[in-house]
Amino acid sequence: MGIERTLSIIKPDAVGKNVIGEIVSRFEANGLQVIGAKMLRLSQDQAQAFYAVHKERPFFNDLVQFMISGPVMVLALEGEDAVLRNRELMGATNPKDAAPGTIRADFAESIDANAVHGSDSLENAAIELKFFFNNDLLPRNVSN
Repeated sequence: MGIERTLSIIKPDAVGKNVIGEIVSRFEANGLQVIGAKMLRLSQDQAQAFYAVHKERPFFNDLVQFMISGPVMVLALEGEDAVLRNRELMGATNPKDAAPGTIRADFAESIDANAVHGSDSLENAAIELKFFFNNDLLPRNVSN
């Protein structure tokens, strides 16, 4: 337990619904501070590289196509137990299984268009943050 950093991506479906502010408000209301943010449109190469861990899975190509279908908002979040807190706020990957009041229950359309991505461990958070943010651009009050 302690102050951690994690990555969240507001995916094209949620960006298209214009709910970025509502999602960020949930992070902030639950003790997660946005310490880095950028809106961008992933290239196919970027999406393939970011999701390379899933390359052998049958959903990989659909995931890549979805992630390049529109802009995303990439967030560096910091706070007490940030990885777990973010995962709890997101809800289950399949929005049908997500608890009421979670981001996915409220904003996701399907298991594929599920509104947000969040790092699943401290180790992956560090890797994912480096993928999108130059460490020099993030405040240095915590090393992660």
